[in-house]
Amino acid sequence: MTGKKVLFVATVVKTHIVQFHIPYLKMLHDAGWETAVAAKNDYDDPKDCVISYCDHYFPVSFGRSPFTRDNLRAYRELKRIINTGGFDMIHCHTPVAAFLTRLAARGARKKGCKVLYTAHGYHFYKGAPLLNWLLFFPAEWFASFFTDVLITINREDYEFSKKHFHARRLEYVRGVGVRLERFQNHSGERDAVRTSLGLQEDDFVLLSVAEMTKNKNHRMMLEALARIPDQKVHLLCAGRGQELENNNALCQKLSLEDRVHFLGYRSDVPMLYAAADAFLFISFREGLSLSLMEAMSSGLPSIVSPIRGNVDLISDGKEGIYARLDPQSVADAIAALRSNPTLRAQLGAAAKEKVQAFSLDTIEKRMEEIYRSVSE
Repeated sequence: MTGKKVLFVATVVKTHIVQFHIPYLKMLHDAGWETAVAAKNDYDDPKDCVISYCDHYFPVSFGRSPFTRDNLRAYRELKRIINTGGFDMIHCHTPVAAFLTRLAARGARKKGCKVLYTAHGYHFYKGAPLLNWLLFFPAEWFASFFTDVLITINREDYEFSKKHFHARRLEYVRGVGVRLERFQNHSGERDAVRTSLGLQEDDFVLLSVAEMTKNKNHRMMLEALARIPDQKVHLLCAGRGQELENNNALCQKLSLEDRVHFLGYRSDVPMLYAAADAFLFISFREGLSLSLMEAMSSGLPSIVSPIRGNVDLISDGKEGIYARLDPQSVADAIAALRSNPTLRAQLGAAAKEKVQAFSLDTIEKRMEEIYRSVSE
């Protein structure tokens, strides 16, 4: 693979490229590829935008909404980058950026460039709003004709893609991979972390690690907690986002200020897993959640919504408990784990075992096979 050029494209740098794709940039860089990234600089201080194992960075201001004029400018900029870059392979991610990339790369594909797209969870899915189907399905269908390898990360998307899309090749890869060792062997720090958060030894601690968006459904977590009279049940929320203010307001309305702890962005997430008793993850839509895999790596039992992606990781009553998208169902699941330490231990041990198949080492080997097969 030595001497070739690859371009990674995603909507943003900090919360996508850096969070998920550095191992793959490293893999190709170490193999002799010249690496480049095209994405929006989403750092609070633009000077903090440093991408490891990236030889060339192209700031492209993608808009998250398909309708913004920013995407017309992004398309023109992408086309210029691709047409002058001489890339042998392009790997694109995130719906809007990947759609624009595949359109912009049509000329490069005729010259031999291979275009890979990882779908991290389609915006259309069972139970999705009609608007999602009307907007995103036709776009993905159309762009699939300009895709050499379509990579899906959960079974539902894989089966759907097999029936409806037209990429030259379809692959199933179990997510982006989780560093198992990073989330293990922290139990000795449990008490210290709890003390730093103002928690008592006998508190029952739920943890959510997720961006504060409507999709992550923190509102239902709060409504469920309000149905539990036990004042020793606490919820830690690690993450920030546009719904933080609304979640704070609801927390006060439900008189949960002493039991809900909004922690913001945390760089010590492994310590938070060690301090928790269970993981709470009841989002409306997922691809294949990295934070859920992290919780499993830590040996935590999980309460999850039985949706695409979650069901690839958790079987009801084996590695965690399913809760319907209903506050009472979530509250009942919390109560079941709260009252049964033996069940928590059994679920957590099973989760730790199952997540081995989703390790970064395993996924890296799988991706290396795909990269090698398209570049030879």
